[in-house]
Amino acid sequence: MTFLLFGLGLVALIAGAELLVRGASKLALSFGISPLVVGLTIVAFGTSSPELAVSVQSAWNGKTDMAVANVVGSNIFNVLFILGLSAMITPLLVDKQLIRQEVPIMIGVTLLFAALTLDGGISLTDGAIFVALMIGYTTFLIVQSRRQTKAQHDALDDEYAESIGENTTGWDSTLPVQIVLIVAGLGLLVLGSNLLVEAAIVFARYLGLSEAVIGLTIVAAGTSLPEVAASVTAALRGQRDIAVGNVVGSNTFNILGALGVSAMVAPSALTLPPSMLAFDIPVMTAVAIACLPIFMTGNLIARWEGALFFAYYVAYTLYLIMAAKDHDALGDYAFVMQTIALPLTAITLVIIVVRHLRGRRTGV
Repeated sequence: MTFLLFGLGLVALIAGAELLVRGASKLALSFGISPLVVGLTIVAFGTSSPELAVSVQSAWNGKTDMAVANVVGSNIFNVLFILGLSAMITPLLVDKQLIRQEVPIMIGVTLLFAALTLDGGISLTDGAIFVALMIGYTTFLIVQSRRQTKAQHDALDDEYAESIGENTTGWDSTLPVQIVLIVAGLGLLVLGSNLLVEAAIVFARYLGLSEAVIGLTIVAAGTSLPEVAASVTAALRGQRDIAVGNVVGSNTFNILGALGVSAMVAPSALTLPPSMLAFDIPVMTAVAIACLPIFMTGNLIARWEGALFFAYYVAYTLYLIMAAKDHDALGDYAFVMQTIALPLTAITLVIIVVRHLRGRRTGV
């Protein structure tokens, strides 16, 4: 029965996100808002709506571990698993704007989140700061898009129009249908988040795992399925800017939107377990920072870099499970990761960046 409820919750979340994105996108297009703005805001935020729904529902019910773990786990999953899988399908071109603006913003937001959790939790004030920054960031994107040259705007409009299925004559082109889609999508998100959270709590108790571990793994992966679908589909269609931009935008929204609103509706501050403060949040921060040197090198995420991301997600998940079960091999596993795998990766990234910078100076 618990598996059934979990499955129904996932289906409801995914369907709700799809209906909400479709209805809101078509409504915005009907009012003359450009596909570019719709793609950067409604689509990116809409694919993160399951994280928002689950985290808010968890925070409202006092399940603070689940509320925070869902966002932290989703952000790690988005970069390592989704970008890794997408890059293994096809090398991903990275737009210069993402490198110069969106990725640094994502890193800055992640560092701010890590700093605010140093006291062991996220307060109402912290949540208000996140929400204010989210509103400011969204406004900035809209204003910036209006200042772009017509050629830039038209090119990006064409790409985003295809990704959101721009069509002014389809079955969903009328205002009443669009409103019904939005309302139905929101309803399914609420229903799905309820079912998913309750089932996840049962899983945690049955498997002897903490709610934080379940949130970091099963729930995080489940709520990130819309991002999986959006990024992989975009990569297969050749819309590689969208494949990367969706992940970067979603990670920023997860912290500012999902955590911000969760902290504001929670009965008390969102307290974090020591293990998350000591391990998972530093991993999320490192993953965000690692995006910049990889994205810088040739404006491309190569297949081998995608495979590296994917392998690290498998290693991270395996570590969580071994730590939760206090496995005998945990010490050896952690030693190999800390003294061999991570240093070798860091050295490789530094060499790649240095070669890239030297190549730019010499014009090679």
